[in-house]
Amino acid sequence: MTASPATVTTGMLDVPGARLYYELRGSGPLVVLVAAPMDADAFAPLADLLATDRTVLTTDPRGIRRSTVDDPEADVTVEVRADDVARLVAHVGGPADLVLGSSGGAVTVLDLATRHPGVAATVVAHEPPLHAPLPDDADLAARTRRMIETHEGGDSIGAWQQFMEIADIPIPPEALEQMFGGERSAQDVADERVQFSHMLWPTVRYRPDVDALRASATRVVVGIGEESAGQLCDRSSRALAAQLGVEPVLFPSDHVGFAEDPPAFATRLRTLL
Repeated sequence: MTASPATVTTGMLDVPGARLYYELRGSGPLVVLVAAPMDADAFAPLADLLATDRTVLTTDPRGIRRSTVDDPEADVTVEVRADDVARLVAHVGGPADLVLGSSGGAVTVLDLATRHPGVAATVVAHEPPLHAPLPDDADLAARTRRMIETHEGGDSIGAWQQFMEIADIPIPPEALEQMFGGERSAQDVADERVQFSHMLWPTVRYRPDVDALRASATRVVVGIGEESAGQLCDRSSRALAAQLGVEPVLFPSDHVGFAEDPPAFATRLRTLL
């Protein structure tokens, strides 16, 4: 299954402390795709597939790429990101049928369902990287602090090595060097700084309000990549699903399945619409 690139309408929305870049495709019931720190471009192939019969909203999270912030030293918390999504949905004429959040975006949509239950009928939290539901919570916190300090000390490759180790994703050092070494754009460097210094810690240390999520008017679905077994996000997603008393839904591929296999991911996502 393939889809021709859909016509994209872009816009900017002024919100407290930031200007949010967003894209709209298609027509029909609203579907929203969000991540953190990934930007709207990561969702483009999936958005094109869904836009055949849906209006699809994608966005850059505040502080990333085209979404600017008034204070570059302010943390980009989960709560602030959820408020941003709620404002974007209202701006484009929501509510939404479904909001998919992946990785840090999965944590965003958990907060959205907790504090903005009227914004979406369903949220899909695909592989939220949460420490709180796990027995090694304290160890993960200490390792994450060291990773952030490594990055802020100027060792980007070392920080990414620790990132992958914490995520339980084995990757050779030469691959890391290819991905994050060498000459990089100023935008990539700036976005990486936001991720490590202002977004990562409040995301992984977020503690979902399980009782509020159970009682929410928004249906909460926990998604896991079929190839993510044993990774941090597989463990955290399964633990969260158990706390919520729901069965996790398996999605194709791994942590970034929406980008690696958009057709199969779209097919699975449509079963939840």
